Amino acid sequence: MPITNQQAAGHAFLRQLYTDPYFPDHVVDKGRAILLRLCERVEAEQPTDLAALYALTQAATEEFNLLEAEFEAAGSEIETVAREEIAEDFWFVASAYGFTDADVEKLIDTRDW
Repeated sequence: MPITNQQAAGHAFLRQLYTDPYFPDHVVDKGRAILLRLCERVEAEQPTDLAALYALTQAATEEFNLLEAEFEAAGSEIETVAREEIAEDFWFVASAYGFTDADVEKLIDTRDW
């Protein structure tokens, strides 16, 4: 399903990770795909409140938790730079869909990284 929100469709997710050779592109691609699927789910399910949005973002966070092993296998990890970039993109998604009052920590509350 193509993303219809123009802000989200045109956003360069995880841009900083792509510019740093410490983060392998093939794993960052999987993280980008998680964020794009999150956008698709927000559009499909149309959460009406923060609780519903948090359920979607926390499910996506669980996917990032699983991705940590792939970063490690590639000689990398979700460390400070990656954590901040991922968190910023979660907040971007919330904001792009009208949830500007979302708490970034609650968006990624289920994180292991």
